[in-house]
Amino acid sequence: MKSKMKLFFGALAMSTLLISCAEKPAEDAANESPQQKAVDVANMDQAVKPGDDFNQYANGGWIKNNPVPDDKTQFGSFSVLYDNNQIKLQELVLEAAKADAEEGSIAQKIGDLYNSGMDTIAIDKLGVSPILTELKAIDALKSNAELLPFIAKLQTKGSNPLFYFFGSQDDKNSAMVIANFYQGGLGLPDRDYYLSDDPRSTEMRTAYVAHIQRMFELAACDGAATKAKVIMALETRLAKASFTRLENRDPFTTYNKMSVSDLQELAPEVNWKEYFTVIGLPELAEINVRQKPFIQEAAIMLHELDLEDWKSYLKWDIINSASRYLSSDFAQANFEFYGTMLSGQKVQRARWKRVLGVTSGSMGEAIGKLYVEKFFPPEAKERMLKLVGNLRMSLGNRIDELDWMTAETKVLAHQKLDAINVKVGYPDKWTDYTNLKIVKGSYYQNITNARIFSFNEELAKIGKAHDKAEWGMTPQTVNAYYSPNANEIVFPAAILQPPFFFMDQDDAVNYGAIGVVIGHEMTHGFDDQGRNYDKDGNLNNWWKDEDAEAFDAKAQFIIDQFNAYPELDTLFV
Repeated sequence: MKSKMKLFFGALAMSTLLISCAEKPAEDAANESPQQKAVDVANMDQAVKPGDDFNQYANGGWIKNNPVPDDKTQFGSFSVLYDNNQIKLQELVLEAAKADAEEGSIAQKIGDLYNSGMDTIAIDKLGVSPILTELKAIDALKSNAELLPFIAKLQTKGSNPLFYFFGSQDDKNSAMVIANFYQGGLGLPDRDYYLSDDPRSTEMRTAYVAHIQRMFELAACDGAATKAKVIMALETRLAKASFTRLENRDPFTTYNKMSVSDLQELAPEVNWKEYFTVIGLPELAEINVRQKPFIQEAAIMLHELDLEDWKSYLKWDIINSASRYLSSDFAQANFEFYGTMLSGQKVQRARWKRVLGVTSGSMGEAIGKLYVEKFFPPEAKERMLKLVGNLRMSLGNRIDELDWMTAETKVLAHQKLDAINVKVGYPDKWTDYTNLKIVKGSYYQNITNARIFSFNEELAKIGKAHDKAEWGMTPQTVNAYYSPNANEIVFPAAILQPPFFFMDQDDAVNYGAIGVVIGHEMTHGFDDQGRNYDKDGNLNNWWKDEDAEAFDAKAQFIIDQFNAYPELDTLFV
């Protein structure tokens, strides 16, 4: 787990681009290791004229032969590669799980974490008991003054009730890592779920209250119905104080660096010095409060709301964040709301896939190192770097040809483009998991230990120089990203395989596949957010006003076009 660097992800909603994905189910295809075609006309619908519907012409065959599986809410080239990659990861993890590994070794930790998650008999036998100690600690709170230090204690264990605390590069001094507060506290995905009056949002709120009640009942807590209503009211108040998604896209709005004494003046109702002492940073000098109105409102609420209401809220946070790792009744109830009700997913992913995801997320670079050794040839990295270099030249040519950007800004744009750092495959140095303790037969404890390890890793970076060798994704991640603070593009090993990357095919194939991803990541450095950061990754408006105005005018055409695309009768893209 890495510090929460600002990343612009490359999870493209891509068409198949005539690239062949296996016609058989992904699991069977991975086991048989078929030779995938770089271009396959079977993926097309040649009965459609390309001028009438190019998407259907190019991808109609693939869409017809690849319906969305019941355990997914979307399906495409990324999905197929992800499924195939899961088979490879399972192979690595099972090798570790079967080994008689030495205590404290990477193999022991990977194997025991995975096995503890797969032991559903032991997990079901425990029921709610793994979190009873935390629930009793909430009952023991005596006053509102104890709430913020208690929240800090939960955050050191990887839980984030009310708001998020993390480290990331300082937007205006990217060489350093700074502490951050970020709004949170909501059990629904976004503030608009609480505040919108459309039928879907109203339905979700009703279902959410019922879900909270059900979970409290599973945990054998008294007054479940009352607690659910209290939590909904509390979260609605937090939602009203939250920034919109649009506001959170503005890096200037969310940059509010201040001293701890200034934070105390901003939100005087609670003791922030005590909070940071419990967190483990008693001498913290400064913090970026990304959403000041939210932190102000949260402090007021901590001071004035009834203590019993806060106890219900904190218990809900514990139950909700733990439910996926508890007995099957909790996990199923969690899925029925968050998976099916909210997202439309019909069935849960197989147990092994869920536990594999947790294991890979908890020990990402440990598994990543094994993954690279077995599945990522050095030649792929060399070829990828050449592709990136050629696309960098192409983007430079496009900058030169822009009719709306001034000559002065083009010079700076070239400087930024030339300065983009490229990372391919895997990090040059790996995370040390010596301090992560994993034990046999205690899944929830292992999850807690992994969260504590991740938090401590992050805490140790705050107030220090940013490590330029750090990665924000693991090598086994099927994705890519651009980091504006580091001004770098990163392509993990797992995406560098068919249907995105072909070692044995002509460059034209790779430009049409992984080239799309490379170009996508590069242009993040010059989009409406990325353009606000200079070549050194600092928040700095290096465009002339006339450039920004011309950019916004061009962008408005795209905005208007997409606003007119109906997705459903009442919803638009």
